[in-house]
Amino acid sequence: MSDASLPAAHPPVTDWVHDFDHTDPQWTEDPFPIWDQLRAASPVVHTKRFLGCYLPTTYEAVREIANDTTHFSSRRIIVRDVRPEITSKNAAPPITSDPPVHKPAKQLLLPPFTPDAMKKLEPRVRAICNELIDDFIAEKSVDAAARYTKHIPVRAIAHMLGIPESDSDLFINWIHMILELGIKDETKLLQAVEEMSAYFSGHIEARKTKPTDDLISYLMNARDKDGNPLEDSHVVGSLRLLLIAGIDTTWSAIGSSLWHLAKTPADRERLIAEPGLIPIAVEELLRAYSPVTMAREVVQDTTISGCPVKAGNMVLLSFPAANRDPKMFPDADKVVIDRRENRHAAFGLGIHRCVGSNLARMEMQVALEEWLRRIPDFALDPAGTVTWSQGTVRGPRQLPFLLGKAM
Repeated sequence: MSDASLPAAHPPVTDWVHDFDHTDPQWTEDPFPIWDQLRAASPVVHTKRFLGCYLPTTYEAVREIANDTTHFSSRRIIVRDVRPEITSKNAAPPITSDPPVHKPAKQLLLPPFTPDAMKKLEPRVRAICNELIDDFIAEKSVDAAARYTKHIPVRAIAHMLGIPESDSDLFINWIHMILELGIKDETKLLQAVEEMSAYFSGHIEARKTKPTDDLISYLMNARDKDGNPLEDSHVVGSLRLLLIAGIDTTWSAIGSSLWHLAKTPADRERLIAEPGLIPIAVEELLRAYSPVTMAREVVQDTTISGCPVKAGNMVLLSFPAANRDPKMFPDADKVVIDRRENRHAAFGLGIHRCVGSNLARMEMQVALEEWLRRIPDFALDPAGTVTWSQGTVRGPRQLPFLLGKAM
């Protein structure tokens, strides 16, 4: 990746407790000891960066904020260097919606993501995984992020939306511009939003004369609580949300899971011997390597876990940090692939809990099942470097593996 495609640098952090920065290279590379340090200092810490931002460090503080829609708004869901005005052009309902608008917007999206709907999609996802593996299984080494993990959710969501799976590079580039570059570069964010909106508007127009059986037509045919069709801007915003939320998060979770199994042979061998354990292991891998950190905007002064929180600041709502809280999870810093009690927050807490959690779980499970079935013997390539994404979603962007003999 060229320097031009990386976010602009911030000054390095020298005092994490009073000046944290989730885009700092140390955080990107290994956030876990930083969270431990912050949690030991306070349940809520603050930085002046990003025009003022709080970070709850405990599961309880994260849960308290996620469930409080009076003092905390979801109108801004990414902590960035600037805070532009909110308009229908950059809204993404329901994730950027507050009550009472939120509930009807979310209910519209639930039917396409039921467990039954995912069962129908599963054969296509399994086929995608095998098509990808076919392309590199004869090779001795592979970048699993570039050749496998990122393509599975991109192609699955494209299949659901009824848009060409071959456009996946476009989608991946927009996500990089919005979730990484856009934190520090407003023009990149706006460019991506405009390009995505134009792309989806074209698909909406085409379906007005030629309806299809896919998620875009489903939203076009949906009705709001008063029985009216959704505005095109609402449909476009929800489509942008589904594309962004449905791709980077799951690609990161699959990548982190394979990274863990590559460096932990005992866990890998156990899952190969006991494939029935994979669904439980997926929950633990989601807890241990949760990809998604959301944001809230403080709209009224309040107190969280005894700490005063002032309006006008953002909140970095770190579900990954919550999932490493030892008060909530015994051996929180260990990956226990048969952990039975696991009330993790990887899909969020409160009213904004992830609509696509059934899709993400299915994709992770299928991706691991097919990889382990066909490539049981793999390890991190010592000649390569694992790199991690920066910002709202954390996952491996380069994942160099050495492959053993294929089955």
